Amino acid sequence: MKEYHDDDLLMLSGIQHFAFCRRQWALIHIEQQWQENLLTFSGRDLHERVDDPFLTESRGTVLITRSLPLISRKLGFYGMADVVEFHQNEEGIEIRGRKGKWKPHPVEYKYGQPKVDNRDIVQLCAQAICLEEMFQIRIVEGDLFYGRTRRRQRVIFSEELRAEVQQLAEEMHEMFNLGITPAAESKPACRRCSLEEICLPDLNNSKNSIQKYLQNALR
Repeated sequence: MKEYHDDDLLMLSGIQHFAFCRRQWALIHIEQQWQENLLTFSGRDLHERVDDPFLTESRGTVLITRSLPLISRKLGFYGMADVVEFHQNEEGIEIRGRKGKWKPHPVEYKYGQPKVDNRDIVQLCAQAICLEEMFQIRIVEGDLFYGRTRRRQRVIFSEELRAEVQQLAEEMHEMFNLGITPAAESKPACRRCSLEEICLPDLNNSKNSIQKYLQNALR
């Protein structure tokens, strides 16, 4: 399997954008464009309250580490895990200064609620693959925590899910190397995207002329 060099690594968090919309990912990660809206601000605020690299909690048989740096040269990703819980388990790894063995369990925090697609799931699985590569251990499951529902959603890292993450990673690297930004495609989800005014998806809709789009915008 191909391994990527440091100069070729892409942001792990981008896989969520890529799974949701290739154009959104390209605008952010290739063209370096970004625009805040209420949803992105609320999500960032949640992460900032969760991410504290100097805080490690111990709750019985669970150690909680925040803002853990991640890297995978097989996926070609680098990034940060919101929370990694280390559960005491004889199948786990040794941690300096701690007795016994501990098994990593990634937890990703999201502002809203569970999605109808799997964009959050592939991001969590990518984090698990990074942890596996870093600690040389197999991780079978993790959790997504949603701020709106205040509940966790368990995710099993099946072979099919792992293959999907690998495929998405390869497509991301190919698109990044080519410097291609896909054409806009208007979808209902565009109305909640912070990049809608930059992307202008309606301009690529054959049903709407540019003149009609500008008239609607003025109204």
